[in-house]
Amino acid sequence: MLSTKPFFVLTINPALIVFKQSLLFCFLACTVQFASSANHYVAIPLDDFSDVIKHWHDQNTGGGDDYYKPEQILEIANNLLLYQRANGGWPTNKDPLRKLNSSEAEKIRSAINALDSSLDNRNTYPQIRYLAAVFQQTQKTIYRDAAIKGLEYILQHQYPSGGWAHSPPRTDSYYGHITFADEVMPGVLTLLRQIVEGDTRFDFVAPALKARCENALQLGDKLLLQLQLTVNGKPAVWAGQYDRNTLKPAGGRSYELPSLLSWESVAVVRYLMSIPNPGESIVEAVENAIDWFEAVKIEGIAIEKFDTEPVRFKYHTSSYDLRVVKQKNAAPLWARFYDLQTNKPLFANRDGSQVSSLAEVKRDRRTGYDWYGNWPQKLLDEDYPEWKKRNKPAIKSEAVQ
Repeated sequence: MLSTKPFFVLTINPALIVFKQSLLFCFLACTVQFASSANHYVAIPLDDFSDVIKHWHDQNTGGGDDYYKPEQILEIANNLLLYQRANGGWPTNKDPLRKLNSSEAEKIRSAINALDSSLDNRNTYPQIRYLAAVFQQTQKTIYRDAAIKGLEYILQHQYPSGGWAHSPPRTDSYYGHITFADEVMPGVLTLLRQIVEGDTRFDFVAPALKARCENALQLGDKLLLQLQLTVNGKPAVWAGQYDRNTLKPAGGRSYELPSLLSWESVAVVRYLMSIPNPGESIVEAVENAIDWFEAVKIEGIAIEKFDTEPVRFKYHTSSYDLRVVKQKNAAPLWARFYDLQTNKPLFANRDGSQVSSLAEVKRDRRTGYDWYGNWPQKLLDEDYPEWKKRNKPAIKSEAVQ
């Protein structure tokens, strides 16, 4: 008769099971923690996008949207990838932090071949910088490749003269003018200078591409100096737009008449002051612009803001109004536009009619546009004195030559 006794007896120690479960739990917890640490990225400054974000919110008042946090750099970068057009540029006035639903994303994806790329409102070159920074943190080549594609867009659309248009490849209306307004020229040139001078964000740029950036930079710098205007034989600052063929000042939107621009010229001067070891022509351009800012500043007035019944216009809601008031000891102000012949402040309405005061500007443009500001003040009080101090030996040596 066969024995029914087992050949061996397996005994299980409950304490051992608990110990092994604890080890497994610790392993999984550590794995999750490690994965979380590996995907923790440092927030990248978003200041460059402030203008397009402002315009997005001015034009879209529905509310209720969700937004990514600054440290969610992959999600923000993926938005930039989605918005990038086939030609390498980006449409302007899109908030890159805004979470998109599936239908919105599909609509954007279907517009990849649209020719609405633009450098307006400080656009396209910030996206390139951001994607380069994301690549440096993640080493994901999709972001590097998108940055290079954007850079190619900029290089391919430089005019032979050295300038860039408002919204390449469009040339209709003012879109084809060489543009200084909204920092198109100084913004693009700053990006190229960062690449040429070895900004570590762009260490992936191949030597041949970097050489093309340097050629574009030299051509752009030369044109920038060439386009500094004079009034009654005296050097001044820059216009907002220039005809791409004649290089003469041109108008932008209907209320942006050919004129000298104070706000945008501040950005040009700051760009020139960023150039190391400036030559004589750069020094003269800066000094002449500073003299002009001092000559045209307006003293003894202030811009008063007061509440009124809200009115919704196409691009903004006006819940207040503005007026000029006399105010002794008020801080200096500058008009945004100055007449090309007289250096006097210039204003206009949407119909293109030129007027002589802010009061004559209709409320839509009076409250939806910056006609006065203190834009040159910091340049005069801080940036320029520091630049002179920093470049004193170079300036002296130029004078000796």
